Amino acid sequence: MEAAVESRVEETPETPLREFWRYFSANPGALIGLGVVVFVVLLAIFAGAIAPHGPAENHDDAFLLPPVWAEGGGWNYPLGTDAIGRDMLSRLIYGTRFSLLIGCIVVAISMTIGVAVGLAAGFFRGTFDILVMRLVDIVLTMPSLLLAIVLVAILGPGLVNAMIAVSITYLPYFVRVTRAAVIGEMAKDYVTASRVNGASILRLMAITVLPNCMAPVIVQATLSFSSAIIDAAALGFLGLGAQPPTPEWGTMLADSREFVLRAWWVVTLPGLAILVTVLAINLMGDGLRDALDPRLKR
Repeated sequence: MEAAVESRVEETPETPLREFWRYFSANPGALIGLGVVVFVVLLAIFAGAIAPHGPAENHDDAFLLPPVWAEGGGWNYPLGTDAIGRDMLSRLIYGTRFSLLIGCIVVAISMTIGVAVGLAAGFFRGTFDILVMRLVDIVLTMPSLLLAIVLVAILGPGLVNAMIAVSITYLPYFVRVTRAAVIGEMAKDYVTASRVNGASILRLMAITVLPNCMAPVIVQATLSFSSAIIDAAALGFLGLGAQPPTPEWGTMLADSREFVLRAWWVVTLPGLAILVTVLAINLMGDGLRDALDPRLKR
């Protein structure tokens, strides 16, 4: 009797969520990346309560003060101050809001439009598919940052226009990933069965096929999130993105580049913030790929 109970327990199928976590947690880098991302998200949410000073608050008696561990530093400004007396720690904490906001908006825009276009291209082959893919190929021949610079130059500098420009540069990736996944799913038996049962085109696209194509799209979204942060920071560094005194990490780098030799912290700390955040998101993306791609499951 006990053997039969144990056998039934062992044969209990693993839920999709438990299976996902098993494969995701098997990657130590993905767990580290997830922890850092959660920490950054919490900083962004509670920035007002955590930051010791306002992001644009000037202190006339604290110009270019070094971090607390360097000579001349103090706990009033743990990571030092910039050239006009603004607390670096507070600006970095508030900067997480802008970086995450940029990533979320860019991915939301590019994924929504890209998935819709790729889904339609995968379903309605022929002339529409050829036109879409040729347009995608043309856009992909240009470096994403260069294209974003051209678009911002046309739209005008600013954070909103920078996000729109970066969103356009990532559209082709979502179109190609979604189209390839849809074409692969269209040849499977469950799609044929749905057609035979009289399912409409809209139902086939939105309910039958699309959910089974989301795994590569989610991985692409994660990688595009980190790339969007880098591109937005690059535009901010060039003066085409967020404008001062916005505490965006790329803008902070641009404002402080003239002090790189005599006040290293005003340049190094925003750069490290970008590096750590992007690296963590990429590590988490690798874990998502391992957990969602059936070909990588052992």
